[in-house]
Amino acid sequence: MTLKANLIRWHRWAGLAAAAFWLVQALTGVLIVFHWEIRDAFIPGAHRQTDLAAIERTVAQLTPEGSGARLGSIWTGAGAPDRYDVSITGDTPEASRSVRIDGAGQILVDGDYTGPAAWTTPLVLIHHNLLAGDTGSWIVGISGILLVTNILSGLYIAWPKRGQWGRALRVQRKGQAAVRHYSWHRALGLIVGVPALASITAGVLLTFAGGVERIVQPAPIAAPADAPAGATSVGLAAAAGTALAAYPGSTLAAVYAPDGERPVWQIRVTQPDEARRAYGATRVFVSAVDGRILARFDALDAAPSRAFVDGLFPFHTGEMGGLAGRIAVAAIGAWLVTMIIIGVLLWAARRKVRAR
Repeated sequence: MTLKANLIRWHRWAGLAAAAFWLVQALTGVLIVFHWEIRDAFIPGAHRQTDLAAIERTVAQLTPEGSGARLGSIWTGAGAPDRYDVSITGDTPEASRSVRIDGAGQILVDGDYTGPAAWTTPLVLIHHNLLAGDTGSWIVGISGILLVTNILSGLYIAWPKRGQWGRALRVQRKGQAAVRHYSWHRALGLIVGVPALASITAGVLLTFAGGVERIVQPAPIAAPADAPAGATSVGLAAAAGTALAAYPGSTLAAVYAPDGERPVWQIRVTQPDEARRAYGATRVFVSAVDGRILARFDALDAAPSRAFVDGLFPFHTGEMGGLAGRIAVAAIGAWLVTMIIIGVLLWAARRKVRAR
């Protein structure tokens, strides 16, 4: 058989075999593009600008001395501005908790969110790992590779010869069902196939991020090994304030508290021109002993290898293109749903014709 004939068989049967799984991935992807905003829309509370000292006081109340509770991390909520998720770790799983606070440190949600938008959490996990941890991530990654090869084979099969693009993009609205379904499947595949291939490939690489980093080998980002030791006297507000002052106009993205071995605050900030909308990749390491900046990493001046690794997430989610980019990613998900449905209808129509 010719290469094209073999690819047609592969495209058809691989698509049918994985159609249901790809449909779930596409639907969850569409629904979670704006899940940060959706969740915050259902969490009441007026907007309050970030007050680092007030946030530090709230953290102190959540981690009283002698309780065994301690700050793990703080992340921006990424939906409404100036809202944060505070992760508290304890000596036992029961003592750990997560709270959503506003910029003034007021607690908006204590514990797991159970409001009207709670459905976004399982959808995000299904899209990432099928609610099955590392095993689910591997399944998602392998299915993503299968989808990438399927799109590539479809583009090869459908790619028109020179001068025949008009015919290839013309859809049939009359005639046999198989002819109509094929014309739509081919035209939509040619129009959206390439950007969809790029977005889905980025998602696959994110699933295997550890392997990608081992291949690309970006420069590691970490606090210096010779960070000064001693009693910690620099708190959250001072450390985060130092990081934000180092990059004027930036916003707070995340805070990692010092651990027992290394008294260093790791602060992530989002600069205005970064590809990531909320979870900025600029890092500042501040000594918890004397408040000095020990190391910093400017995401806008990253080496190509680091920029590639850090750019996979905002490219896959569309954040790199702002609101228009995120809408485009949602449209790609809707395109995939449409292609799966038309592909199944095409197979059924052809099967019906052969059965006559």
